[in-house]
Amino acid sequence: MDTTEYDLIVLGAGPVGENVADRAVRGGLTTVLVEHELVGGECSYWACMPSKALLRSAQVLRAARQVPGAAQAVTGALDVQAVLNRRDSFTNNWSDEGQVQWVEGAGISLVRGHGRISGPKRVTVTGPDGTTTVLTARHAVAVATGSDAFIPGIAGLDEADPWTSREATSAKTVPESLVVIGGGVVAAEMATAYASFGTTVTVIVRGRLLPGAEPFAGELVAKALREQGVTVLLDTETTRVVRDGAHVTVETSGGATITAEEVLVATGRTPRTTDLGLDSIGLTPGEWLRTDDTMLVPGFDWLYAVGDVNRRALLTHQGKYQARAVGDVIAARAAGAAVSDAPWGTHVATADHRAVPQVTFTDPEVASVGLTAQAARDAGFQVRVVDYEIGNVAGASVHADGYTGTARMVVDEERKVLLGVTFVGPEVSELLHAATIAVVGEVPIDRLWHAVPSYPTVSEVWLRLLEAYGRPTA
Repeated sequence: MDTTEYDLIVLGAGPVGENVADRAVRGGLTTVLVEHELVGGECSYWACMPSKALLRSAQVLRAARQVPGAAQAVTGALDVQAVLNRRDSFTNNWSDEGQVQWVEGAGISLVRGHGRISGPKRVTVTGPDGTTTVLTARHAVAVATGSDAFIPGIAGLDEADPWTSREATSAKTVPESLVVIGGGVVAAEMATAYASFGTTVTVIVRGRLLPGAEPFAGELVAKALREQGVTVLLDTETTRVVRDGAHVTVETSGGATITAEEVLVATGRTPRTTDLGLDSIGLTPGEWLRTDDTMLVPGFDWLYAVGDVNRRALLTHQGKYQARAVGDVIAARAAGAAVSDAPWGTHVATADHRAVPQVTFTDPEVASVGLTAQAARDAGFQVRVVDYEIGNVAGASVHADGYTGTARMVVDEERKVLLGVTFVGPEVSELLHAATIAVVGEVPIDRLWHAVPSYPTVSEVWLRLLEAYGRPTA
């Protein structure tokens, strides 16, 4: 049994863990990553990257068919195998060789195996061959193990061998039919992707589609899915699932029975903390790890939780944002340097609370940042909501014939700053960062009038939103 000492031990070598380690090494600390699967994590192999590869080809094809001239040039159907091949290239055929080379080049050590906390600042790693290595940390341990798909307690579901997001994004062949249980981002995106492949798709949603977004976003996406041939059942419970050989039967509270080749469960996430050794330090296995804004777990001066595992914002980009702060703050605390932990400081993840950007890559896309109108009201803000149809902007007509979409800004009427912005429409994801800057920077409405959008671009919707709000008087 080997024993090795480092300044920092990071459990999980996904993009979040990699960023924690990279920032700590840049701060002068010796750092080791512990990973039992692929270096690069969920995002690289089973989530962000392969899912967008599956969605993009059909999105481009639909866009071309909406522009005269290009539409006449499109003579064939989507080549599904070519889409799957492109997806495989994004994942490097599920090889992490390139990611490992990056880790080594960044001066970060890597230990393969399953890491469990076995005491204060101590991690025991069980390698693929069963041998164990004890790692000790001089300063900190950062948990960046992420999350797994949540499987709800629906009768027969476990026994039906359901797909999760992993199977949906890594499938080598496309089923003729698919039932999707859930109404969040994964459900909406995978329904969009598989419908474009020619799969007969049914989506069963307990409430409304995209419940975390503005209501109009889910309504527009549901409408688009139905136009693509998807059956969308809203306000419907899944009551029973039965696997019978090559098919699965799904029963619903509305009395519908759907038979399909596969069933995809997309009903949320659960933390990867069950087999992490949390009980050795007085924490409860299987629970989310609560943190302060520097990602330090309360009651410890050495334990950090970063990314999905802390449940602050289950998004890769937000986890990487947390990770940069964590790597820097661990290095600062190790050196006895000043810590910038006031809101919006160097060592905190303030944006997690009310300035989180997110894109759902359906068609139309949903791009949002900050608070929805209802969330802002619930938080006690005096709110004014301004909506504008994006298709009325000149740049949208250039983009595509029949462009439809909606923009909304949620204004704090007391401070005259934006609390949230939502865009729904083709390729609106590229509008989002401007909105993120406006929300994070708390740019006053009267100053936004001086941010002139170029003509004719879809960004002109900013001007139209401001006109709908009304120009301030002197």
